[in-house]
Amino acid sequence: MLTELRPALVLLVALTAITGLAYPLAMTGIAGWVFPAEAAGSLIERDGRIVGSRLIGQSFTGAGDFHGRPSATTAPDPSDSAKTVPAPDNAANSGGSNLGPTSAALAERVKGDLDALRAENPGQPVPVDLVTTSGSGLDPDISPEAALFQVPRIARARNLPEDRIRALVSAHIEGRTLGLLGEPRVNVLALNLALGDLARK
Repeated sequence: MLTELRPALVLLVALTAITGLAYPLAMTGIAGWVFPAEAAGSLIERDGRIVGSRLIGQSFTGAGDFHGRPSATTAPDPSDSAKTVPAPDNAANSGGSNLGPTSAALAERVKGDLDALRAENPGQPVPVDLVTTSGSGLDPDISPEAALFQVPRIARARNLPEDRIRALVSAHIEGRTLGLLGEPRVNVLALNLALGDLARK
């Protein structure tokens, strides 16, 4: 019986070592060598401290900041651990709201967001990504249209000419990956950091 089990056990140990240890370690090492910034999380550093990642959205709510997509992520309620509370862009709890098109709560939230955005920029169509959440709740990017829609509010809040902010948005538009994958987009964190630099000039 041992002679029949021995080849199976040797194969199990060998494949476990190769696919469970050697291969992952080799890929991690190669990724860290070829793409060091990406392998470390695409972190953005300012004045010697990390301010975020290009891959994870942050919650910007100030009138003088570009706002990202709404986020449906949650966190445990501090007063009742059996419940959750909204925690936009909570990287520890990625996920969508799971609310469908017939949900009254979703319709009410979208209507409230639409009303606020229409008051902010009357007469302009509201880009869909400013009122819809992504599946992860952590989308770091918005469409160029969503960024340009926010220009008048930011110009008023920061007392800057709209043309300068529009030029800043245009400079931060990233095209499709490899020219054909995805859609043109603007990274909200990178744009807000550049906006802060512009305001200090």
